[in-house]
Amino acid sequence: MTTTRLPLFPLNTVLFPGLVLPLNVFEARYRALMRDLLALPEDGPRPFGVIAIRDGHEVAPSGIGLPDPTETTEAGPGAGVASGDPMRSFHAIGCVADASTIRERSGPGEGGEAGESYEVLATGTTRFRLLSVDASGPYLKAEVEPLPEVAGEGAGALASGVLRAFRSYQKVLAGANERTLAPGQDLPEDPSVVSYLVAAATMLHTGDKQRLLQAKDTATRLAEELRILRQETALISKLPSVPGAEYTTRPTSLN
Repeated sequence: MTTTRLPLFPLNTVLFPGLVLPLNVFEARYRALMRDLLALPEDGPRPFGVIAIRDGHEVAPSGIGLPDPTETTEAGPGAGVASGDPMRSFHAIGCVADASTIRERSGPGEGGEAGESYEVLATGTTRFRLLSVDASGPYLKAEVEPLPEVAGEGAGALASGVLRAFRSYQKVLAGANERTLAPGQDLPEDPSVVSYLVAAATMLHTGDKQRLLQAKDTATRLAEELRILRQETALISKLPSVPGAEYTTRPTSLN
């Protein structure tokens, strides 16, 4: 089993391979992470692991390497992990992110004093299985096992069905103030790319997105997406209007 060690960035959201993750990093522990990533060669990858936090887990006030529980972000107050074993606070499968852009900004820091923050643009690359978490440093680090993408039986036919179902899903959301793919935008043909793009663009709770991320193969993920899209389309089409707040998952976390 090949493993690798990565800095770990816990979020209340799920990152998929091929999808872009914008971050506004202002908490001290994660500013340290960004400084370490900036120290890597500019023409090479700057990887870190994004892992979703399990529902109901809060940040330990004294947790080393964890976000500040007093800070409120778009992910919610204290986006981090609970005291005790960090492994229990995270889902088992995450996604490697490559920070293609890290831009430092100066301005008021914690308490109003001068400080730094970072605007980060990262892209999901590959899935990983979380094996262990080290909280002894200034931020979390993890030992992870990369997970290859397996097509599975019938992935191509399922991808075509998912794209048709996704177009129908978009139509019933056309009047809602939601982020969806533009009607004229070309969609990919590669089944794995389709599976991740639709998973990210469909309005689902974090737990549902996590289940799609950790599907055993592309075909399984696509089959589940087809079921979800048909169900959601039927449900929403029966409503007189779409109350966006009820169907909107929380946006990308600020941390």
